[in-house]
Amino acid sequence: MTSRREEVLDVAVAMLEDRGPDALTMRALAARMGIRAPSLYKHVRDKDDIVAGIQERALVDLTEHLSAVSGQGLEALAHAYRSWARAHPRLYEVATRRPLARERIAPGVEQAAAAPLVAAAGGDEHAARVLWGLAHGLVDLELSDRFPPGADLDLTWQTALARWDRRPAPEPSADPSQEV
Repeated sequence: MTSRREEVLDVAVAMLEDRGPDALTMRALAARMGIRAPSLYKHVRDKDDIVAGIQERALVDLTEHLSAVSGQGLEALAHAYRSWARAHPRLYEVATRRPLARERIAPGVEQAAAAPLVAAAGGDEHAARVLWGLAHGLVDLELSDRFPPGADLDLTWQTALARWDRRPAPEPSADPSQEV
């Protein structure tokens, strides 16, 4: 049976995905649930509690997505990370562009989300952070539509991963004078 708090988070995630983080207010959330805003406080402490719940859900879902390809190599892991972010851009935004509410999410959630990346980095947490920074930067730029029109982002990812693995980078197929 789903708790009322889980129902609040279900609606909050739906609102987030539909209209973005700025539309997620206590008043709008209560209205969408058909209750008055003060009634929400019976189930959540405040908006920060809702954001923490959304972050936790996003990390758990991302962990499942990454774990499904764990052990299949860095390219599979990067593809899973990118595909999850592209499928859930607003969840990705709340989970990765805001401070993580570590004191409010369940113990172990952050570590579980990092585990596939740490494993891909040979157990080196610092190297895993570099990988995450690379993946996050590329995803963030893609989601923000910051690459030039026609940029071959698949080749960009392949090049980044090849350099990480110290393999020769793939040959570019586009005009080398194209904007970055």
